[in-house]
Amino acid sequence: MGIIEKMRLDGKKGFVTGGARGIGKCTATAFAEAGADVAIVDLDYAEAVKTAKELADKTGRKVIAIETDCTVPEQVDAMVAKVVEELGGLDFCHNNAGICINVPAEEMTYERWLKVINVNLNGIFLTDIAAGKYMLAHGGGSIINTASMSGHIVNVPQPQCAYNASKAGVIQLTKSLAIEWAKRGVRVNCISPGYIGTELTLNSPTLIPLIEKWNEMAPMGRMGKPEELESICVYLAGDTSTFTTGSDFVIDGAFTCF
Repeated sequence: MGIIEKMRLDGKKGFVTGGARGIGKCTATAFAEAGADVAIVDLDYAEAVKTAKELADKTGRKVIAIETDCTVPEQVDAMVAKVVEELGGLDFCHNNAGICINVPAEEMTYERWLKVINVNLNGIFLTDIAAGKYMLAHGGGSIINTASMSGHIVNVPQPQCAYNASKAGVIQLTKSLAIEWAKRGVRVNCISPGYIGTELTLNSPTLIPLIEKWNEMAPMGRMGKPEELESICVYLAGDTSTFTTGSDFVIDGAFTCF
């Protein structure tokens, strides 16, 4: 069996949070194209249903939609239970749901701070633990978290202290869980994307003025594409990455190298 065949995900089951659009939709597509059955988990249920049907029609895999608020423990536990029930197990997950609020620190209310931390860090914790408990009891699995280059640097010119802090937390949470579960068959890694040109980003009135500035600063002179995150996630979800855990993969076009 060649390396391409070894990297396939035939027979595996997984879920992607924030999977209805953007980065999550791209990685869910890649997982299904590689042979996995996938649950599209999102707060926007209508969009999740649309994405699930699109991927099922495109790949022939079983793709379901689950509405979940990843900041609510009971909903997260119920989501994992539904994935297991409807797909027949849980081998991997990509915990990707996240938000950003660009407000100067002195103007950021505690409520706004909590909103970002709850989604980006607490939500990752809840999905990691819910998935991890199942995997620990059923022979192992692979957890992929979405962190950010913002966990390594302070982005400019936009102010986003809560986002930066939350993503740094995701990186350390990933490493902590990887150490705790290393001998128990559950691997935990994260990806730290740079600026990625998702449809929402490219069409956001507040971000469009910043894109030119970001591209001027970027060594490659451009933003990344969501599709450029697919292969690393397929690798991490599969069986060719069994010695890979506790790693943070920075995919930013060398943005954090200076």
